[in-house]
Amino acid sequence: MGAVVVHDGLIVGRGHNQCESLCDPTAHAEIIALGAAGSALGSWRMPGATLYVTLEPCAMCAGAALLARVGTLVYGAVDPTMGACGSTIDVIAYARVAGRLTVRTGAMGEEVEALMRRFFSQMREEAKRRGAGAVERGGLENR
Repeated sequence: MGAVVVHDGLIVGRGHNQCESLCDPTAHAEIIALGAAGSALGSWRMPGATLYVTLEPCAMCAGAALLARVGTLVYGAVDPTMGACGSTIDVIAYARVAGRLTVRTGAMGEEVEALMRRFFSQMREEAKRRGAGAVERGGLENR
C-alpha cells in the first residue's frame, strides 16, 4: 500500500506500508506519509492538503487524516474488510466531524485492484518457494 500527501501542488509526504518490516501495527502508509508531511510543513495541521492512498483507509488512518485536518482524501480501491470511509464503517461521516474532509473514491480503482492482486499472488508464490507460511489473505484477496 502507498500514500502521498500533496500540498500546494508538491508532494510533502510519502509512505508505504511497513507493518511487517517494522513489526509495528501502526506503520500504515497513511500514517507514515502524514508524519513525513507534518515534518516537511512544520505543522501537524494540513488544511488544503490532499492525501492520496492506494486502498481505502482503515479507521486508524481515516482518523489520522481527520486529526491532521487534511482537506481531501482520494483512494483507489475499496477495502471490504477494514475500510473505514464508507465500505465497512464510515469514520469520515461521523456527525461531529462531518464536512471536514472531502472523500473521493475509485481513483483508478480497477488498476489498483489488479496491481494488488498481482502483488499478493507474487508474495504467496515467493513464500511457497521459500517454504514459508502462507501470506495472509484478506481485503481484496477475498473478492
